[in-house]
Amino acid sequence: MHVLITEPIAQKGLEKLVQEGAKVDVKTDLSRKELLEVIRDYDALIVRSNTKVNEELYQKATRLKVVGRAGNGVDNIDMDGATNRGIIVVNTPESNVVSAAELTIGLLIASCRNIPQLHTRLKGKVWDRSGLKGMELQGKTVGIVGLGRIGSLVATRLKSFGMKIVAYDPYVNETRFKNLGVERREKLEDLMAEADILTIHTPKTKETYGMIGKEQFKGAKKGIRVINCARAGLINEEALIEAIKEKIVASVGIDVPDGEPQATSPLLELDNVVVTPHAGADTVEAQDNVGVTIAQEVAAALRGEMAPNSVNLPTLQAQELSSVKIYLKLGETLGKIYYQLEKEAVEKVEIIYRGEVAELETSMISLAILKGLFEPVLKERVNYVNASLIAKNRGVVVTESKESTVDNYLTLVTVKIISKNKTFSISGTIFGKAEVRIVEINGYEFDVHPAPYMLIGENIDKPGVIGQMGTLLGVGKVNIATMQVGRKISDKRAMMVLTADSEVSQETLEFLGGIEGILRVHFVKL
Repeated sequence: MHVLITEPIAQKGLEKLVQEGAKVDVKTDLSRKELLEVIRDYDALIVRSNTKVNEELYQKATRLKVVGRAGNGVDNIDMDGATNRGIIVVNTPESNVVSAAELTIGLLIASCRNIPQLHTRLKGKVWDRSGLKGMELQGKTVGIVGLGRIGSLVATRLKSFGMKIVAYDPYVNETRFKNLGVERREKLEDLMAEADILTIHTPKTKETYGMIGKEQFKGAKKGIRVINCARAGLINEEALIEAIKEKIVASVGIDVPDGEPQATSPLLELDNVVVTPHAGADTVEAQDNVGVTIAQEVAAALRGEMAPNSVNLPTLQAQELSSVKIYLKLGETLGKIYYQLEKEAVEKVEIIYRGEVAELETSMISLAILKGLFEPVLKERVNYVNASLIAKNRGVVVTESKESTVDNYLTLVTVKIISKNKTFSISGTIFGKAEVRIVEINGYEFDVHPAPYMLIGENIDKPGVIGQMGTLLGVGKVNIATMQVGRKISDKRAMMVLTADSEVSQETLEFLGGIEGILRVHFVKL
């Protein structure tokens, strides 16, 4: 766990990395040339927004497993290059959300009550409130564009002011609106026509850039007050200034003026505009949170654990990750067995989730299955980041289906692996809270607790076969820990699954394969 930090993070973050067992080098004054020379020695790189993590760097970073972005955006990181190489990219989207939400409300109140203007007059020894009458929040309507992390925090806090909360976000489901007590507006224009105060909390994308412009302000409620603590460019500044001059917009509170970090925005010249220099995350608590969180994320990824804020993985909340964690172990176990029993190339993988697991977010479990499937046969790094891409590049079709009920089990994961000539199936379940069990292989039923060393053999169902297996394993000095037998009475065949305390030599396997009635036997290592 050798970590390079090229841009400053909080001291608590550095301390956390050391506590996690990492060797940490802080080199914030490296030239680009120097960075490219030293990056080959590191397993992880932590940056903020200035260091360019691109193809040029990846080609030199032969040990790199994790890139940590101490902050939210990842514009400076080549995501495709990272994913292709199985490099996990993590960030800290939750660490400064409270600070950003609180600044939003601070600018909102300052704008509605003209606090900076009154402050400036009194500091100049002028006791004068004329022309600066404010607006009360109670009973007013606030329109929120973007009901994500920060938008949701703003909504819940403004409800305590006795405000009506409406929001526009086409990517958030109805349940979230109801849980937050927020009314949904299907069109941005409808929201702006109703809102006394508009606050925007969306990421900056091709879709959202300039999303509020001249046409939107034309339909806005006269006297609307506008707040932007998200990203510059979401609101067209020229259109905003025109709306201020036409008295459509009564006041503005903005943390992200155009041209930042240069203080050149024309909004700075207007008296009814309150501005701050992108200070949404600039609190002691937020910076400490960013440092500690990125340290935890990077250390977890280096240990091979799931990092909740992996940008190039499906997003899971902490509670969701806790629920699926044991299923990740189950999925990887199920995937690992195929290529240790079969040699045919995989054409299709069908994953069926039944019972309780069908209610969970299963995308990560499917990645665990693919990771387990390809890991035994590929020399390249296979992990949750690139498992899906590896399947695609190898022409493997992956499908998922869910069923709410299942016979005999509370929860069941079945993987069907289809090759040119046959279909292989394996199923597993979870007993209690954390016991992984294999319960079916190719139609044979078991109740096997998987172990690091296993023998799986298929045989004619007749007397004497099991005894001979035990005898020859004893001769090979292999101690059997457990043994399960599944039978297909109609075919007069059986399958044995044995767990052992040690590896089984090739010589012993050959002896076992020579037993009369043994159709095939394989050593499986998990």
